[in-house]
Amino acid sequence: MAVPEFILELREKVGTQPLWLSGVTAVVLDETGGRVLLIRRADSGDWAPITGIIDPGEQPAVAAAREALEEANVIIEVERLAGVGVTPPVVYPNGDRAQYLDVIFSCRWVSGDPRPADGEALEVRWFPVDRLPEMPTEYRARLDDALTPGPARFTIAGPSPTW
Repeated sequence: MAVPEFILELREKVGTQPLWLSGVTAVVLDETGGRVLLIRRADSGDWAPITGIIDPGEQPAVAAAREALEEANVIIEVERLAGVGVTPPVVYPNGDRAQYLDVIFSCRWVSGDPRPADGEALEVRWFPVDRLPEMPTEYRARLDDALTPGPARFTIAGPSPTW
């Protein structure tokens, strides 16, 4: 997995301490909306939507389009904010710890032959939305957010805040 340069620089200063980062999930649908593009992640072997880290100063929708091109060789149009949530804490094999504020977008495929493009995916495949492969709950929840019409869903884990 390619680690963004800004994270490598932060890690030089903070070691493996937890980092709070911003990420995106791009749920890419075909032109009919009947199929969703998924990748088989190289790090875990899990099927998942396209995900990635937002670079400093980068707009989230731009990051989603960039990640789709980098990971799956496809050009997409970001159509709708589908959800915002916080991922569970992650501990990477090297001991680095992070947690992500994740911005989920429903996207439409525009062009490109889907294939693994940068080493982060083992496979890239279209799946009918009613016959999705097994995947971790957190990825399935992001897909559900993007496949459900209407306003974006905002996930609050635990009790609702009372300001």
